[in-house]
Amino acid sequence: MKILVLNCGSSSIKYQLFDTENDFHVMAKGLLERIGLEMGAFTHKYHGEKHYEELPIPNHTSGIRMVLKALTDPKIGVIHSFEEINAVGNRMAHGGERFRQSCIVTPDVLQELKRLTEFAPLHIPGNLAGIAAMHEVLPNVPQVVVFDTAFHADIPPKAYLYGLPYEYYEKYGIRRYGFHGTSHGFVADKGARMMGRDWHDLKIITCHLGSGASIAAIDHGKSIDTTMGMTSLEGLTMGSRCGDVDPGALTYLMEKEGWGRKKIEQELYKRSGLVGISGGKQDMRDIRAGRDAGDERCTYAFDIFAYRVRKYIGAYMAAMNGCDLLVMTGGIGENAWFMRHAILEDMDFLGVKIDMPLNDSIMGEDHIISTPDSRVTVAVVTTDEERVMAKETYDIVSKL
Repeated sequence: MKILVLNCGSSSIKYQLFDTENDFHVMAKGLLERIGLEMGAFTHKYHGEKHYEELPIPNHTSGIRMVLKALTDPKIGVIHSFEEINAVGNRMAHGGERFRQSCIVTPDVLQELKRLTEFAPLHIPGNLAGIAAMHEVLPNVPQVVVFDTAFHADIPPKAYLYGLPYEYYEKYGIRRYGFHGTSHGFVADKGARMMGRDWHDLKIITCHLGSGASIAAIDHGKSIDTTMGMTSLEGLTMGSRCGDVDPGALTYLMEKEGWGRKKIEQELYKRSGLVGISGGKQDMRDIRAGRDAGDERCTYAFDIFAYRVRKYIGAYMAAMNGCDLLVMTGGIGENAWFMRHAILEDMDFLGVKIDMPLNDSIMGEDHIISTPDSRVTVAVVTTDEERVMAKETYDIVSKL
C-alpha cells in the first residue's frame, strides 16, 4: 500500500509518500509554500535529489495537483499513476472532545470538524482545504484524519478543567486539549526503547521544542498533562505565539487598543513569543547570535524560552512524583544543543546530570546525553510525526 500523508496549513502543504510494503519507506516528500500569494515556492525531494521552483500556487487544489503531478512525473516522480495511491492521511489540529482517535473522513466528520474551526481558526481551515482538494482530485481514495489532540484525550479533569464557571465547559467545551500528540507519543516510546525499556513502565517528560512548542507528562503510557490548552497558544513561549499570559493583560489591551477577536489572534499567534520579544527574530540560531553580540532583547528571548521549559519540567516531575526519562525533540530540541545546554544545566537537584561535552556535539540524531549516574535518563530523540500518521492511516484503511 502507498499512503500519501498531508500536513496542510493556511498557506502551505507538506507531504510525504510512504510505501508500507517496504517498512514505510519514504518514497518522496516536499513542501509547497506561500499558497495564494503572487508567487509560491515548491520543493520536491525524491531518490536523494531535490527539485525546486517558484511559481504561482493559487489555492490548495492547485497545490495538490502539483504534488500529484510531481509524484508521477517521468523525471522527478516515484510512481507511474495516481491510482497507485491507496490512501491519504491528513493532519488535523483539533479533535475536540468527540475525536479521541484517528478516523475515516465522512460527511459527518467533516461537519464536526468545521464546527471545531472555532478552537483552531488558524489551523483547521488549512487542514480542511487539503482534504477538500484531495477529494476533488482523487474522489475515490479513502482519507483519514489524525488528530494532534488525540494522545492527550485521557488527561484527568484536574488537569484539563480551567478555573472558569463550569457552565462554559458544559456549553462550549472550554478545557485543555493539548497538541503535538503524535510527536509526544512517538518519542516517548522511542526514547524508552533507547533505554531498553517499555514506555508503559516509565514516567516520561517529553519536550517538543520548535517554532510551536509543548511539554507533556506521560505516566506509564498515558498523557496526564500538557502545556498547550484549548488552543495552541498556552504554555511555553514559542516562535511567534505568546504562551502563558495573564488574561487580565489581554482585557486591558482590548480596552486600550480597541482589539476585536481577529486582532487579538493576530497579535498572540503571529507577533508574540520570540518574535515579539526579540524584535523580529524567530530562529533560535539568530536569537543566540544576537544574544552573543550583546543584543538585550535577544538575551531576554533566549533566557525566557529556557526558563519556561525548565519550569514546566520541574512542575511535571512534581505532578508525577518523579521522572525516569526526559526527552528533547523538535527542531530546537534535536538541533539547538546550546538551548538544551541552557535548559538542562544545574538540574542535579532533580536528578538530572548531563554529559555537556556530549550534549554539545549532538545535532539531529538519537542519543542519550545524561551521565551514567543520572537518576533521570535524558535523551535527544528525533521525531517522525508523518510516519505515525502513515501507520495510523494504514491501520484504519487496511480494515475497510
